[in-house]
Amino acid sequence: MSSLRTALGLGRSLAIYYGRPWRQRGLADLYRGFLGPGDLAFDIGAHVGNRTRAMRRSGARVVAVEPQGAFAAFLRMTLPGDVTLIEGACGATVGEADLAVSRLHPTVSSLGPLPGAGAQAPGFSHVRWDARQRVSVTTLDALIAAHGLPRLIKIDVEGAEPEVLAGLSQPVPVVAFEYLPALPGPAAAAVSRLEALGPYSFNVVQGEARRFLWDDWRTAAAAHDWLAARAPDEGSGDLYARIGP
Repeated sequence: MSSLRTALGLGRSLAIYYGRPWRQRGLADLYRGFLGPGDLAFDIGAHVGNRTRAMRRSGARVVAVEPQGAFAAFLRMTLPGDVTLIEGACGATVGEADLAVSRLHPTVSSLGPLPGAGAQAPGFSHVRWDARQRVSVTTLDALIAAHGLPRLIKIDVEGAEPEVLAGLSQPVPVVAFEYLPALPGPAAAAVSRLEALGPYSFNVVQGEARRFLWDDWRTAAAAHDWLAARAPDEGSGDLYARIGP
């Protein structure tokens, strides 16, 4: 039963992220605005690899980090050989941690607060975190020491974004991270962390859109105000932060 639930969860994620190919093309176009041939990108929370593949289509070199064993195995078999795959998680310090896994809804498996708050969070009441997996944890600083300074870091770790950014001690040109209106604290903390690291400006991609919400890039204060105005039952999306006005 356990392996069946894991297989069903993998199938669900593949359908979500590869079932509409035009979305993948749009994602690649979005990344081309930041990445070019030879640039380095980190995909933190690679899951089924759709973002890794979109980054690679720009010509970028990609380091993909994924803690869930079944998904890391899938990526190991299916990603191009020039992608560096690390089976593990990112956090504030190097070590180990227990990953809360939802086998039927693996997109929301996390080291962050979502599993504990899930029963009360709008949109997550149907989810059960029914397994634990001990995972190795590295930091963004350790990845930079091993692979170089990336042009772009994408972080999608279901509420653990602040912990990931706590392991980064220097600004990078572009950081993209998920926001969850049902759990607003982590995204706000991530904005504050980036604001402390450098002169970042911000923009928003809502849901599965492949374009920015704002015509201009805005301040951290504007990003905080926008996050605070979200209704808890609104859909998730990504905040992009870049160095400069």
